[in-house]
Amino acid sequence: MPNGRLLAMVLAVVATGLPITGAVAGEVNVGINIGVPAPPRIVLPAPPPVVVVPNTPVSYVPSVNFNLFVYGGQYYAFHDGSWFYAKSHSGPWVFVAPERVPRPVVAVPATYYKIPPGNAKKMERRAAVPAGPASAGWCPPGQAKKGRC
Repeated sequence: MPNGRLLAMVLAVVATGLPITGAVAGEVNVGINIGVPAPPRIVLPAPPPVVVVPNTPVSYVPSVNFNLFVYGGQYYAFHDGSWFYAKSHSGPWVFVAPERVPRPVVAVPATYYKIPPGNAKKMERRAAVPAGPASAGWCPPGQAKKGRC
């Protein structure tokens, strides 16, 4: 008897939930990222113009303010120290482990990055360190021993 009630409740939920799901599906974006970086919020209304990186099979997108490359018909973005790819300019963007990023993409010279690898983290660290009065000889903790102040 308890199994019959459970089945009836499940069927009632499914029957009432289906019409609502279709109407709201376009407005809902759910993601569960456990130990995986969040994808970048890249919104491009049309495929962007690309320029070939000299002597490589990779192209980059000079008209955007983030790292975006095209290789093998797929888009690759380097965002906050992690790689993401998409089959279309409009996404969806999926995390890619560094060892799975194609070699030609990883080998693109830093001059073709809008934010070169490593610079994003340096900028975050600089923003996190409070600025002290220069006349007081203020130096971030641990930096004086390294000879940086």
